[in-house]
Amino acid sequence: MTAPDNTYVIDPENAGELARLMQQDRLLTEAMGGLLPEEGINLPEAGRVLDLACGPGGWALELAFRFPHAHVMGVDINPQVVEYARAQAWSRGLENVHFQVGNVMEPLAFSDGEFDLINGRLLFGFMLPDAWPRLLSECRRLLTPDGVLRLTEMEPPLTTSPAFERLMALGSEALRRVGQSWSPDGRHVGITPVLPRLMRQAGFVNVQLRATAIEWSMGTPMHYPVFKDYLIGLELVQPFLVKVGVASAEEIATLYQQALAEMQQEDFCALWTLLTVWGRKPAPETVTFPEASSATGA
Repeated sequence: MTAPDNTYVIDPENAGELARLMQQDRLLTEAMGGLLPEEGINLPEAGRVLDLACGPGGWALELAFRFPHAHVMGVDINPQVVEYARAQAWSRGLENVHFQVGNVMEPLAFSDGEFDLINGRLLFGFMLPDAWPRLLSECRRLLTPDGVLRLTEMEPPLTTSPAFERLMALGSEALRRVGQSWSPDGRHVGITPVLPRLMRQAGFVNVQLRATAIEWSMGTPMHYPVFKDYLIGLELVQPFLVKVGVASAEEIATLYQQALAEMQQEDFCALWTLLTVWGRKPAPETVTFPEASSATGA
């Protein structure tokens, strides 16, 4: 099966989307407790890291800054986004991070065992279910023995806003209609329940899970950053929802305005949960032979 050229549900060349993704990278890294907060993920001093579908490069750039001896590579399907990430690296004087065009739903042009760590965040926005096993198998090929694959995915947030909830339901149903969902009924994205099993099926061992809960209720520190993320994201995703046919442009625009108002009410409550799943490529088994015993003749 050949993957479509680009199945991302928002125009990645939109300037607003680039700005949103950069802000979202910082938001997620802070909310998750840092770049690599999971216990047991220790990047070697000169470790080699691959960031899948890196977008404008926020996570990769920050990792390269924090680990100046590491070698960081980001890949993304969109050439304009890759050029933006390269410009960011140049402007910050980061010579240990590089970006190149690549579709993670297809084989990547890297050597076997080239990376110590492979990272990916929120790939659900473009990944097809059939492509997940292939991607995980490719990641296993690219990792060194005992190398780590680390993926973070999400389901729609839970809130007290009726309009926001309706928009999330439309988005989940739209993903189901275009074949980009694991949900049996289109009520959610569906990737988080199956990701640990997919990783084990791909041959990764010591698969572990870590949940992150971001409260962005009114009055909390995360309210405005997450509100701003959805302020832009919900506007930019509307053409996709209309194209798929889950609702009319007028209905979606009305829901959008209602959601903005409801998300700014004093009694607004919201929770955004993410699941990070990581596992290791098995190290080759070492075969030991018993020492030869010497026999003495009578």
